[in-house]
Amino acid sequence: MLRPAPDTYETKRDAEVFLAQIQADQTRGDWIDPADGEVLFAEYATRWIDERGLAPTTDELYRRLLRLHLEPTFGALYVNAISPARVRSWRAERLRATGRTTVAKSYRLLKAIMETAADDNMIRKNPCRIRGAGREEADERPVATVAQVFAVADVIGLRWRLMVLLGAFASMRPEELAELRRGDIDLDAGSLWVRRAAPELNTGHRVIGDPKSRAGKREIALPAFLYEDLRRHLEWFAEPGSDGLVFVGEKGAALRGTTFGRKWRRARDQAGLPEGFRFYDLRHTGNTLAADTGAKLKDLMVRAGQSSEKAQLIYQHSTKEHQRRLAADIDHDVRRQTQPPQQGGSRSATIHPFVPRPSGSGTQRARRR
Repeated sequence: MLRPAPDTYETKRDAEVFLAQIQADQTRGDWIDPADGEVLFAEYATRWIDERGLAPTTDELYRRLLRLHLEPTFGALYVNAISPARVRSWRAERLRATGRTTVAKSYRLLKAIMETAADDNMIRKNPCRIRGAGREEADERPVATVAQVFAVADVIGLRWRLMVLLGAFASMRPEELAELRRGDIDLDAGSLWVRRAAPELNTGHRVIGDPKSRAGKREIALPAFLYEDLRRHLEWFAEPGSDGLVFVGEKGAALRGTTFGRKWRRARDQAGLPEGFRFYDLRHTGNTLAADTGAKLKDLMVRAGQSSEKAQLIYQHSTKEHQRRLAADIDHDVRRQTQPPQQGGSRSATIHPFVPRPSGSGTQRARRR
């Protein structure tokens, strides 16, 4: 099939060079029919999202990023008209207009769409070639102290107290708490199962489904100090029956993020937590507390319902106080193992991770001398 060249040429020689390049591309299998890429980006991107079969929250996010950040610049362009220069200009403009995290998410979406366009032979190469542009570098989230967690739990009211405590000390996600049911709790064993999640969309509608990842389905062993709060909440507030929701509103309605959010912000402020501290940060607090016990990485991943080591390593902070306690433990253990056995048999000692010993380190003893 004959097709016109995209440009006219001043000499026959220039036209022959262009034709030779096209023929070489066809021989290598690299030739792209320009007509294949003459599809509006807005149309192609919408179809791309439709075909992915995404989780409702991800689908909502992608459509919002497309509508607010990609379509204004690229929507009316053909897919094959989006060049690396256009992508660089768009990113620079977006960085001036909004946050870096949003720009990184938008860039990743654009790159994924254009990668599929390349796979579909609509374009030769993906024009998204900015190194590191899709990497999110969000600020480190704050961590509450144990006293602060209990302070919030005390002022938020009895109906929501357990929700705060499970968010922190069981490392549960808000959408997991929203779908927790009586049958998921085993008081005798002191544990609960996360089997489902109900993330809330911007419309206020909750979508019940599987947890965030395969690892999200898990059994969580609860610390014993939560037992009394758990029994009281089930007796006073949870819906009846094994399938009854554990957390419901004052009038028995399903948990709404907007309603609970107002209560959370008031309690947070009264407890003295910073304004930017979100309910989700309780999970960050719980994961950090668990990591500070010295537990193995795999155990931490199972408890938090995380499928990647990278996600859990976010919580592996190493503070000066943590390092001092670690050094004290090493000092205690080495001295225990090197001291001569007492008469009548060897002496054993119980090691409690990260509890400072009154004897102090060797350096401290030397200074006291």
